[in-house]
Amino acid sequence: MEDKVRNMTFIGKISAYLLLIVSLYYSTFQYLWGMWQVKDYSHIYLIPFVIGYILWEKRKEFESIPVKRSWQGIIPFFFGILLFWIGELGGEYLSLNLSLWFLILGLQMLNTGTQLSKKLMFVYILLLTMIPLPRFLYNHVSLNLKLASSKLGVLFMQLMGMSAHCEGNIIDLGFSKLQVVDACSGLRYLFPMIVLSIIVVYFTKITFWKKALVVVSSIPLTILTNSLRIALTGILASKFGLIAIEGFFHDFEGWLIFMFTLSALLFEVWLFNKVITFGNHDNMEHEEPNRINIDSVSMPKKRIPVFHNQFALSLIILLVNIIFIHSFEFREKKPLVQSFSLFPMTMGIWEGKNQTMEQRIIETLDLSDYVMSDYKDPSGKAINFYVAYYESQRKGESIHSPATCLRGGGWEFKQSIRKEIMIDGKKTMPVNQAIIEKGSLKEIAYYWFPSRGRNLTNVYQMKFFNFWDALTRHRTDGALVRLITQIYPDETLESAEKRMTDFISDIEPVLKTYLPQ
Repeated sequence: MEDKVRNMTFIGKISAYLLLIVSLYYSTFQYLWGMWQVKDYSHIYLIPFVIGYILWEKRKEFESIPVKRSWQGIIPFFFGILLFWIGELGGEYLSLNLSLWFLILGLQMLNTGTQLSKKLMFVYILLLTMIPLPRFLYNHVSLNLKLASSKLGVLFMQLMGMSAHCEGNIIDLGFSKLQVVDACSGLRYLFPMIVLSIIVVYFTKITFWKKALVVVSSIPLTILTNSLRIALTGILASKFGLIAIEGFFHDFEGWLIFMFTLSALLFEVWLFNKVITFGNHDNMEHEEPNRINIDSVSMPKKRIPVFHNQFALSLIILLVNIIFIHSFEFREKKPLVQSFSLFPMTMGIWEGKNQTMEQRIIETLDLSDYVMSDYKDPSGKAINFYVAYYESQRKGESIHSPATCLRGGGWEFKQSIRKEIMIDGKKTMPVNQAIIEKGSLKEIAYYWFPSRGRNLTNVYQMKFFNFWDALTRHRTDGALVRLITQIYPDETLESAEKRMTDFISDIEPVLKTYLPQ
């Protein structure tokens, strides 16, 4: 009878928490479900089964741990609530995802104690691997992996005697060109390999430093093998033509490389376990002298009341947050002072020609209004000018940094810095400067984020002020300004920078009359 009451109490608590968590994080769960449909994250569907197996295998060990509720859980619980509001008001899903993780940890510690938390730590680590990278970080990692894999792939081809040349993510084979796209960046192998390495070392009796080394080594190992795949594609393309780049051969190469990477990882674990045994203190054939075999001890089960201080307090706090988030609007839409359709195409010495984007791109960017034009000076030198405006930045509907998408198709970042530029010789203004190259072509780009009277240059700054201004001013409107010009063969970098600065001096006062301050 007592066991039945305990089970009903446990189910009741879990049900109450689940109902409140789903109400609070409904949009977060929707986002996670959508991201898990992306092929790069398809491995995540296996993680719940791994967690379920671990919980079932160690169920007796978990059941034997005495329940000692701990107020220490209030620390991760409140930190989770803080991250929730940062993510909700700042429009950032990573904060919301981490908030959910800390909230679950805090609730578990509040209701069952810290001893069980320590035993469940590997489960919490696996839960962290289910969190997708934020979009700007995902794009940054994907871009760098594409470039690194392309260069290494070309190196392997050259070692095999092939004639190959690399321009960014474009590989010139002479008879054809290969473009290393996002799907071939290696992320599709990197994410599952990191998770697999974590699972493998968990079930392996080697010391912690060896486990950490195995997990870390999965990253360069994946990059290396992905580069081998690219090299193999180029070699097969030279012998069998384009059939090797797509269809069955392409998929088979991916499967073969993945199995090779997994085999190399398992060999590394075997090497540490059987050959390199220095410091392998945890690879023992016997129990520690003072360790008690928990399977042979029957621990007394203490009846836990349904309502206790920790449970009641956490329940109230969750309810209050649900009421606040569903009762108050923290973001008011702030329209432009005037539509960008009225933006002048003639300013000083500059003559502009308006451009438009495809509707599908506009829908993807989720922007409220934009202007995109090519302005030329009397000498014919052009500057591409682009401004995207957002009336309200929300989760999944916020400004995208151009740092990882300025150019594709073989363009390479050569330099990216933050600098202060002089406007009209009177004031300085912060901008991001990037220099990109493709063969003999060079371009320079400036971009910044006008945000409610501030000119920001950092995505993290933008997220923080979105949170702060949503809380204090009920505003998250903002814009992205991006300028690109070619560094022409008859000029230096300094003269191209001066052209950009002169253009900004003319455009910035006009832009202020459109953007709300």
